[in-house]
Amino acid sequence: MRIILATLNAKYIHTSLAIRLLKAYSEHEFEDILLAEYTIKDPVMNIVSDLFQKQPDVIGFSCYIWNIEETVKLVSILKQVMPEVKIVLGGPEVSYEPLYWMKREAGIDFVVNGDGEETFHHLLQEIRDEHKYHFVYGAAYRKGEDLIVNPPRPKSDLNTLPTPHRFAEDLPELSKRIVYFETSRGCPFNCQFCLSSIEVGVRYYDIERVKSDLLYLIEGGAKVIKFLDRTFNINRNYAMEMFQFLIDNHQGCVFQFEITADIMRPEVLDFLAQNAPPGVFRFEIGVQSTNDETNELVKRRQNFTKLSRTVMKIKASGNIDQHLDLIAGLPMEDYSTFRKTFNDVFAMEPEELQLGFLKMLRGTGLRAQAAKYDYTYMEHAPYEILSSHVMPFSDIIRLKRLEDVLEKYWNSHRLDHSVKYLIRHVFPSPFDFFQEFGDYWEARGWQKIGHQLEDLFTRLHDFLTDRGTASMEIITGLMKLDYFLGHKYKPRKIWWDDVLDKSEWAKYLKQIAEQPERISAKLAEAGLSERELQKYIVLDVLPFVLAPVLDSISGLRFDGLAGAEGEAAENATVAVAGYEGSDKAEGGMSGSLTTAGTAATVAPAALLQAAVAVAGDTVPAVADAHPGSSGGSTLLIVLYQQDESQRAQYYALPI
Repeated sequence: MRIILATLNAKYIHTSLAIRLLKAYSEHEFEDILLAEYTIKDPVMNIVSDLFQKQPDVIGFSCYIWNIEETVKLVSILKQVMPEVKIVLGGPEVSYEPLYWMKREAGIDFVVNGDGEETFHHLLQEIRDEHKYHFVYGAAYRKGEDLIVNPPRPKSDLNTLPTPHRFAEDLPELSKRIVYFETSRGCPFNCQFCLSSIEVGVRYYDIERVKSDLLYLIEGGAKVIKFLDRTFNINRNYAMEMFQFLIDNHQGCVFQFEITADIMRPEVLDFLAQNAPPGVFRFEIGVQSTNDETNELVKRRQNFTKLSRTVMKIKASGNIDQHLDLIAGLPMEDYSTFRKTFNDVFAMEPEELQLGFLKMLRGTGLRAQAAKYDYTYMEHAPYEILSSHVMPFSDIIRLKRLEDVLEKYWNSHRLDHSVKYLIRHVFPSPFDFFQEFGDYWEARGWQKIGHQLEDLFTRLHDFLTDRGTASMEIITGLMKLDYFLGHKYKPRKIWWDDVLDKSEWAKYLKQIAEQPERISAKLAEAGLSERELQKYIVLDVLPFVLAPVLDSISGLRFDGLAGAEGEAAENATVAVAGYEGSDKAEGGMSGSLTTAGTAATVAPAALLQAAVAVAGDTVPAVADAHPGSSGGSTLLIVLYQQDESQRAQYYALPI
């Protein structure tokens, strides 16, 4: 009997842990099991053709919110071209309402609910042998015209499940795709919008087995391993042992975890700050809302002060990137309260801030209470809300515009200096910048057409110019800096018109070539001739003094709460200690260059002097609303490296 375990991933680089778990559990008895992974963008007929040519007797599909609609289309066609094939659906999207799916699509023969390993194996035995499907706990099946749902199967003992990570056919792809890994199942929390709340309790794999599998993957060449545990740090001792193991054995592999920040113990934070290698760990933190009433209604326990302190301490270490999540549309969260939520969280300036919209997932408590909050939502996956009792559709689509610009201008990190300046010195709050720009973007019709890198800069410049923004010379200068630093190699074109006169450009270049040590010891060590400098350097004169502008956007400038847990909160400001990786130019140059400036290998990153928790709705203005505008100019020198492993360096010298 040939069995195919298939799924449609969201992207090619993703892999399915579920179908590997099923194969690992059943392959000792059913030797002819094939894995077939596609993507949701693959043409349906291409997938049908591929499956048809494999001539299966049973096809099992792993179903999720992102692939269920395409999977149902596949089932309908497959049953027409292979009417004898048995089709089994499993996964979180079908587990909680199996009858709905079997009524909707007649081609579905079976649905596996909950943990699938034992149930699917038992089902395969009955398909092969005596067809006594009523004995298969955890399965739904057809009996003539009737649909039968069997009682649930007890939860699996995870340590009886064979490892899904040792298939030889996976080894060639380990370095090219994301590996998904679980050390536990279940979640201790009860958030009513989340499927994880349905399973009570947390089950763990034996930690020595986990270490063995991880080491196998790392040594096999895995580059990114994403842990699927809903709260990786719920068991402090388990998490600490795992962190230490990964620190000792990472070999350059990156590990992504979902953590609950407000329960992170101080000693864990101290350990990570002191020991986590830069770039190896990445944390995803679900904030969702800072509205206490909203969190109470969805049964979400969250201490935002503790959460903020954790995020800020991790950020201060500079070792771990953080991805924070928000959900728009939760109960009692209207447009104005969500504005506050957004600003509360953005004040921490996470490396990524993802704005999602509430989805009424099948099986969740909030879907059962949809009428209570007047929710309207999409009938089919992804079940995204269209309106609620406090958020009309008009507000939803406005926030969609904000989300689009947030992704392009913050999460992409293409204009970090420019955006930080705008949200601190120009707009009342981060929310107001992204919302106003998002509205402008749609009014210009840009959502209907694509864009190149240069378009991101010219469109932002058009927006700021059309609204009459002050200090455009400073903003444009920062945009030039961001544009230069966004290239690995010297850019072939620029998006602005005001460029240095050729004679002036040549004069500066000659001075740099003759006296490089006065700019940087590293530049002098490079020993580049004037001709070589022409290949690797760009110059521009900014009509303001750059240093105070960079100072004004370094670190996090907001009023916050500081102090140990239980102490009275005191107002605090995060101070700037200096630039990461900075060099000092060693003296003035003859002619136009007069004083030393600052050099940096990357965008300036402040060394935070305190971990703080965020409070307040807006980012207060600094004393000088437009630093650098008091007079003077800056020669901006950007040096590009000769290979991809090096990043551009820039030097800013007052003229």
